Amino acid sequence: MTGWFKKGSLKNRRTFEPRVIPRDQHPISRKQVSRAALDVLYGLHKAGFEAYLVGGCLRDILCGREPKDFDVSTNATPEQVNRLFKRSRIIGRRFQIVHVRFGREVIEVSTFRAMNREDNPDRDQHHAHEETGMVLRDNTWGSIEEDALRRDFTINALYYNIADFTLHDFVGSLDDIDEQVIHLIGDPETRFREDPVRMLRAARFAAKLGFHIDPATGDPIPDLAELLLQVPSARLFDEVLKLFLSGHARDSYEQLQSLGLFRFLFPETQQALEGEKGQIWEAMLLAAMDNTDKRLADGKPVTPAFIYAVLLWPIIQERMGHYLSSGLPPAQALHKSATRALNTQIKHTAIPRRFSTVMREMWELQLRLDKRAGKRADAMMEHPRFRAAYDFLLLREQAEEIKPGLGDWWTRYQEQDEQGRRQMISELGNQPGGGGNKRRRRRRKKPAAEG
Repeated sequence: MTGWFKKGSLKNRRTFEPRVIPRDQHPISRKQVSRAALDVLYGLHKAGFEAYLVGGCLRDILCGREPKDFDVSTNATPEQVNRLFKRSRIIGRRFQIVHVRFGREVIEVSTFRAMNREDNPDRDQHHAHEETGMVLRDNTWGSIEEDALRRDFTINALYYNIADFTLHDFVGSLDDIDEQVIHLIGDPETRFREDPVRMLRAARFAAKLGFHIDPATGDPIPDLAELLLQVPSARLFDEVLKLFLSGHARDSYEQLQSLGLFRFLFPETQQALEGEKGQIWEAMLLAAMDNTDKRLADGKPVTPAFIYAVLLWPIIQERMGHYLSSGLPPAQALHKSATRALNTQIKHTAIPRRFSTVMREMWELQLRLDKRAGKRADAMMEHPRFRAAYDFLLLREQAEEIKPGLGDWWTRYQEQDEQGRRQMISELGNQPGGGGNKRRRRRRKKPAAEG
């Protein structure tokens, strides 16, 4: 749908002159807005407050995409919004917002924020900056014009007024959407220092929308990428999920690499990618990302555990080599390698235990998939992580990390009936090593000497 707005129609587009587009001159309709979002908008409006749809939902509609989330902006304070809607709660400390729940849908409502004012006597009550310039708290309320200037990118700074259905453009948003360019609002270094996650958002929007990043916005990022080390690891975990589990994982990865951001999210993985087997590891990562994107496109479920398991696998394999050479058995070497990899990674991006446990099981099953004799193959298929481990094995073969063959065997085994499976198991005995399943016979203890 881009191209509907005439290019160049905004004069002095970088001077932030507001433009109001009437309903008959823009394509956004209430039919494209969720019932829950409309209820919030009308609820605020009837209570005498200003109420606007804002941000990504409008951008996506103008780009011909179906919006997934609807955000609302208003001049009502969080406390006023909270009192107005029964099923709502105020969240956040750094930026206070209100979540209004309608069944499983949550509408995020934010209050217009003011620009930083050096002459504000109450400034210290609302803003707390580290020496780096990162904003720790920001709950100073302002006007819609100020709120637009406080948003991160021009493509996210449109406002749709529920009172008269007009579209408000304060920063040249429509031109940038039409030209498919990502511009940061304000001085890039200052804005990135205020919130380093904006660098990740630039990469994600470029990947998701297929837009290019304006040089004035993108050029400073490699030099500022280290600022990500100051962001809480839990927040970065959420950002990684948005990057890799939203249907554009490969493009996100390529953006992160080109902007120098990936190494600050997965530093040890980056080291492995730059090592001797770097091409193999990157092939495996890209194959996993392509598979994830395809599953999402097909409406199939995905889990953070799988993509994280692939991202950390190069580290585990390289560490395992060291432990094996020192005489540790494979299972112990894998366990120690996994523990060290996870302990290092959570310093950068948190990994909840419910996911790290699944990752460990997937890794450990890689050592057991070759143990197929007797009833072991059937027992393996009953393991709750078998399918994920099997998919993981196929990725390893596809990337030529290991020789092909085992993955094909398991593919055929799953397709066989009972008789066919028994035949496949019996044939293992004729192969060299018999599938690695020979049992060690216990040595009988000698009877203790009398006397």
